[in-house]
Amino acid sequence: LKKKKKKKKGGGKGGKGPSPQEAIQKLRETEEMLTKKQEFLEKKIDQELQIAKKNGTKNKRAALQALKRKKRYEKQLAQIDGTLSTIEFQREALENANTNTEVLKNMGFAAKAMKSAHENMDIDKVDDLMQDITEQQELAQEISDAISKPVGFGEEFDEDELLAELDELEQEELDRNLLEIGGPENVPLPNVPSTSLPSRPGECLLKNPNKNCPSSPAFTNIKDWVKM
Repeated sequence: LKKKKKKKKGGGKGGKGPSPQEAIQKLRETEEMLTKKQEFLEKKIDQELQIAKKNGTKNKRAALQALKRKKRYEKQLAQIDGTLSTIEFQREALENANTNTEVLKNMGFAAKAMKSAHENMDIDKVDDLMQDITEQQELAQEISDAISKPVGFGEEFDEDELLAELDELEQEELDRNLLEIGGPENVPLPNVPSTSLPSRPGECLLKNPNKNCPSSPAFTNIKDWVKM
């Protein structure tokens, strides 16, 4: 008896259960088989219904037998529907369990990898390193600000004075443009002759009738009129 018990225990330990993938595959095959059985029963139910309609008035016995077979097929179909629902639920639960197993396995693998990566890291060293990086960044920013700052080489100018001078230049340019549009205020006159002009002919004749004055048709008429 003891040997038989040992054999039973040994047989129980030696049996290895199927993998989740194998069980899922078996359940899918069973679903396919039951689905085909469903299609077959649905066709049989339609056939028996047609027979019952055909023999309803002519052969009531044949019609009743067809309806009985139809009821049996419908009962089997209902059972298959329930079985398919159970198998589908079991398959989905098994798929979820298999997914969770794979997820946990990968998470454990990632945890080991992370632990291996952090094995040679010291948090104090990391803090010191980050502090050094921050200091170097601040120093680099100060250097950039110093380089980009304009250098006057000792020449400092008052910005207000520069703006005032710029306003004067703009006003001069505006005045020049207005003069060009309105015309010059002072038109240049011709120069005064350097030589003395001759006296007027009439005055010459009135003062000296017997003296020869500049001759011209107008002067001659005046001279004749004075002699009269």
